[in-house]
Parts: sequence; structure tokens; C-alpha cells
Amino acid sequence: MTKTVSEADVALFADLTGDSSPLHLDEDCATRTRFKGKMAHGILSAGWISAVLGTKLPEPGSVYLSRSLNLLKPVRIGDTITATVGVSRISEKGRVVTLETGCTTQDGVEVLEGEATLLIEEVRE
Repeated sequence: MTKTVSEADVALFADLTGDSSPLHLDEDCATRTRFKGKMAHGILSAGWISAVLGTKLPEPGSVYLSRSLNLLKPVRIGDTITATVGVSRISEKGRVVTLETGCTTQDGVEVLEGEATLLIEEVRE
């Protein structure tokens, strides 16, 4: 999944979660930090991984059991982020899947790495 981060994405996420840190919303304040400017919430990138896991891989209807992630670099407004997942383990009965996860920028810079474990839940029609 690929998404370009917009001001609206960051503002909506701040509104939904209540995380109104000036690092995300106030350019003047954020410029005076080691980050030298506003950045998107780190967990926003993790949300795009969640979208892939919930709708595409391993299959729609999968349920999170656990999640680990490392935020490696800031994501800036205007960055185009690609969320990727790959299967690393499948349980003997095939109901639990462990996946390597990551996000990179349009320049190939890795901004997030991690692992997710999901339960494959059969969705009945």
C-alpha cells in the first residue's frame, strides 16, 4: 500500500487520537527541535500496515494478536510511504501467521520496521 502523507492526514489523526503534540502540528515549534520541522505521527505509518493486514495479507478478516515496531526515521508531510508485509512464519495448523512489516519513503529510506502476528479468522458469508 502506498500513500502520500498530507497535512489533512496529520490533522485528522491528531483530532481522532488527541495527540496534538507540537512536533506534528506546529512548524515553528518543531523547527526548534532536533527534527528540524513537523513530522507525521509515527503510529500513522503503522496504521497503513494495519490496513494491508486487515484487507490484503494474509487475508481479509485477520485479527491482530501482537505487534512490534521500531520507528527509524521521521515521516514528513509530502512523503510518499509504502507499507510492506511479508510472511515469515505460519503455524502448523495454518491459523497463526507471523509477518515482517516495514515502511519506506519515496527515496527508499526505511522509516519503520517490525513484526506482526495474526490469527486467520474465517469470514463466513
